[in-house]
Amino acid sequence: MGKPQVLLLGKIDHAHSTWNALSEVADLIEPKSTNRADFIKECQSGALDNVLVAYRTFGSVEITGVWDEELISALPKSLRFCTHNGAGYDQVDVHACSARKPPIRVSNVPTAVDDATADTAVFLIIGALRGFNTSMLAAREGKWRGAPAPPLGHDPEGKVLGVLGMGGIGRNMKKKTDALGMKCIYHNRRPLSDELSGGAKYVSFDELLAQSDVLSLNLPLNKNTHHIISTAEFAKMKKGVVIVNTARGAVMDEDALVKALESGQVFSCGLDVYEEEPKIHPGLVANPHVMLLPHMGTWTVETQTAMEEWCIGNVRAAVETGELKSPVPEQEGLEG
Repeated sequence: MGKPQVLLLGKIDHAHSTWNALSEVADLIEPKSTNRADFIKECQSGALDNVLVAYRTFGSVEITGVWDEELISALPKSLRFCTHNGAGYDQVDVHACSARKPPIRVSNVPTAVDDATADTAVFLIIGALRGFNTSMLAAREGKWRGAPAPPLGHDPEGKVLGVLGMGGIGRNMKKKTDALGMKCIYHNRRPLSDELSGGAKYVSFDELLAQSDVLSLNLPLNKNTHHIISTAEFAKMKKGVVIVNTARGAVMDEDALVKALESGQVFSCGLDVYEEEPKIHPGLVANPHVMLLPHMGTWTVETQTAMEEWCIGNVRAAVETGELKSPVPEQEGLEG
């Protein structure tokens, strides 16, 4: 038998030498298709029947669409591993991958993104607290700070930072905001050890909403977290709260956020992610108190390179050992 095949879905931008070195242990191929319908046909034609591992990028959704039940059922039976280049993997239906016979094991890139994403969150926290966006817009229009001048912003010192989802990114952000004099509380499904929490206080979900001056969303998107922040949750927050989201857009109800901003319940917010990317809710675009980034949390040379290297490491581990170095938690103990 020849070498197993590795299917590249997307492209390698930085770690070219590491990727090319995989040719020692596998044949590296790419699909001929450029859209979902053709990709499914390509799979069903038998052209990809020797593929063992798929290396998947977010951008590859333009080729395959999301990995839902329809796509997963069409994938070649030889495919046993999906190595996803990202910390979040909401584009991949892990349950459907697990249920397939034989199952497809999925990995992500869980820690390479922590520094850059936390840096982005801190940028948004400071900008939203200080209300910098209104005057940045005014200055470009030749209006200096604006006329009338914007409301005064707030110092981060002494403010309560609430972290919803205290994973690697949240913990990294907590360390950085310690230098700003912020007090950190958090809510997870379960409390962290004292060592991991780094002094942050565990509170209930409702306590997090009620006590936070700044609420940062750092949790994965799944069926349990979709719109976890909506109208009822905004009503439980302090009037004038600041919201920052560097997780996934759909963990927050954007319509409800727009209304909360218009009522003054939310003072300002900083967003890097949106419900219908690349579309941004017009109510957010129109509001000068909203800082908008076009999903740039990991948009650095160093982080993008590290993510590719990590993901390629998962490919090599799958080919050489039949295991993944960072399987997603939902597949812990998966057999088959």
